[in-house]
Amino acid sequence: MPISLDLINAELARLEQSQTFKYEVPLQSAQDGVVRVNGKKVVMLASNNYVGLSNHPAVRRAAIEGIRKYGYGVASVRFICGTQDIHLKLEKKISKFLGTEDTILFSSCWAANEAFFASLTNEKLGLESYKDVLYSDRLNHASIIDGQRLCKAETTDRKIYKHADMDDLVRQLEEDKAAPYRFRIIATDGVFSMEGDLAPLDRLVEIARTYGALLFVDDSHAVGVCGKTGRGTPEAKGVHGKIDVLTGTLGKAIGGAAGGYISGKKELIAFMRQKARTYIFSNSLPPSIVYGASAAFDLLMKDRSIVKRLHDNTAYFRKKIAALGFTILEGDHPIVPIMLGEAALAQQMSNELLKEGVYIKGLWFPVVPRGEARLRAQISAALTRKDIDRALLAFERVGRRLNVLH
Repeated sequence: MPISLDLINAELARLEQSQTFKYEVPLQSAQDGVVRVNGKKVVMLASNNYVGLSNHPAVRRAAIEGIRKYGYGVASVRFICGTQDIHLKLEKKISKFLGTEDTILFSSCWAANEAFFASLTNEKLGLESYKDVLYSDRLNHASIIDGQRLCKAETTDRKIYKHADMDDLVRQLEEDKAAPYRFRIIATDGVFSMEGDLAPLDRLVEIARTYGALLFVDDSHAVGVCGKTGRGTPEAKGVHGKIDVLTGTLGKAIGGAAGGYISGKKELIAFMRQKARTYIFSNSLPPSIVYGASAAFDLLMKDRSIVKRLHDNTAYFRKKIAALGFTILEGDHPIVPIMLGEAALAQQMSNELLKEGVYIKGLWFPVVPRGEARLRAQISAALTRKDIDRALLAFERVGRRLNVLH
């Protein structure tokens, strides 16, 4: 019997009526500080292209060279015949950049996060019975949440601590101190993608050591972005090289194409190569992405001005957008949440800004809590001061029209 589409159609109609239907606006150009939409140039403020490497000439040349030397794709998973020497070289380069012993590549950071939690907790490792426990920040990314859902309920306790609340985390660890858990894992984003705030990794490192826990950090919105040299949240918080497990993406600041990784102790990485299902059963990254990502890391290591330009642009935009009268969440990350409250208003303001030459998207429940809808501005090193001023002028016009300035 065919599945009725009535319920699905009703939900789609409800989304459109409440002005929370997600529309895709196609770009007619490469990703950059300024892009072409509907035949006109607009300032891009919705991209994860933080340090402007998605369309950087050196990265483009490298990707083309990767295809020329190693072909379009590998047509295999890693352990069969999908490992080229360039994959191993990129893994070593990432390890050097992050201050870790070894790294394993995945098709995405989502795949990496799913692999880590399921692979580690679902293996008996020679034990007849065991119990693991996960402590997860309330605002962790969906990929961490879904990765933890893959852990078997009968062998893994999943607990949530209040956002960035170290007292709440310590309270839970103290309560479980006498419990005979095999693995205790603390999981957090390095940068929380909806708020733009940084996890207190300096405190988390201390807490993990005190309670014998493994500290897992997804640094997707920080690698290439945070710290003086772009080495991420650990560098920004003074604990570079001291995180047990780092995951991240090549699809944001590191060229913006695709790919992810797990980086940490060599024994852990060797274990993941043997057990991680999203690694064992997924095609290897294509040569163009490997070459492009490698070139992106080279640029970050050779030219500190790229990261500095991002930090300067961010400070300028944050100061000016607040001065216009918009309510933003404080911080220094290039994610700048502009708080509006209602989903319909966020959708309307996004549409009006596009007409004024600014590409930015609204976010609302369930991505963020009810009543906390926002525009998420994302600043890039690819933006000139003229681009930012043009965007600010558009914000002022639309803000006055919609009466959202304070």
